[in-house]
Amino acid sequence: MTSPVATVPGRSAAEPSGPSGPVPRLRASRRRHSADRPRRSVLLTVLTSLVLLYSLVPLVWLAVSATKTQEGLSRSAGLWFDGDFALWDNIAETFTYDDGVFTRWLLNTLLYVGLGAGGATFLAVLGGYALAKFDFPGRRAVFAVVIGAVAVPGTALAVPTFLMFSKMGLTNTPWAVIIPSLISPFGLYLMWVFATEAIPAELMEAARIDGAGEVRTFFTVALPLLAPGIVTVLLFTMVATWNNYFLPLVMLKDPDWYPLTLGLNAWNQQAATAGGEAVFNLVVTGSLLTILPLVVAFLLLQKYWQSGLAAGSVKE
Repeated sequence: MTSPVATVPGRSAAEPSGPSGPVPRLRASRRRHSADRPRRSVLLTVLTSLVLLYSLVPLVWLAVSATKTQEGLSRSAGLWFDGDFALWDNIAETFTYDDGVFTRWLLNTLLYVGLGAGGATFLAVLGGYALAKFDFPGRRAVFAVVIGAVAVPGTALAVPTFLMFSKMGLTNTPWAVIIPSLISPFGLYLMWVFATEAIPAELMEAARIDGAGEVRTFFTVALPLLAPGIVTVLLFTMVATWNNYFLPLVMLKDPDWYPLTLGLNAWNQQAATAGGEAVFNLVVTGSLLTILPLVVAFLLLQKYWQSGLAAGSVKE
């Protein structure tokens, strides 16, 4: 005589059961795993491929054109090599042409980036940390000023800045480029947002209870936690200063103080002047050498600036 099988409402009597209850079916598990997979979008793939192509084609053209001679640039296709591979000769001539002025422009650019971008990052870190972790009168007014400054393009301030620096006697000097580069409203705002989420208030209180002052708390507790945001702001300010063209164009007249952007433009315009020599192969090669430090910096520091860009996007 067989004993009756107790059934659970909604389940079949033939469904296998274990000591702790019914055994889940494998088919349902597969269904859940398939539902968790990201859905493929053909349209999104096509759009991403177009953006990637749009970004890489200029770099490919620049790299290919840097291997050509002056005559090879005009007799060959833009995205294919010429018969004469002249990359190493172009690099050597770029650094020796016009008494090696390209090296001077490179050193000027490094000076502007080191003092301008480095100083802007340091000031943004100090300001963002203070605005995020201290309460003082006028804090909201400072926030409004920072947001307003982000919306103002730098070109709109170039002429007023030139008039102010000309009265101070600082035009045609490196300070005319370095001092305006010390202000980065976007960097200040980014550090403000990042410091708000990255530094727990409890950690700062614990440091103060242990007897640490505000300066020591900042350098030993807050600064290591702000590393991703610092790298992100540094990369943004470095790229902005490295590619800065309009401000040096307004402020500088002496070619010895030109950055790379102005110097390469001066070489490019030689062909349009009376008796000027066309050196388009050197302009292309110099442009390739100019972007290499930025590419290397982004590749080496990408893990830091990617996490810094996500700061404040998720609230717990």
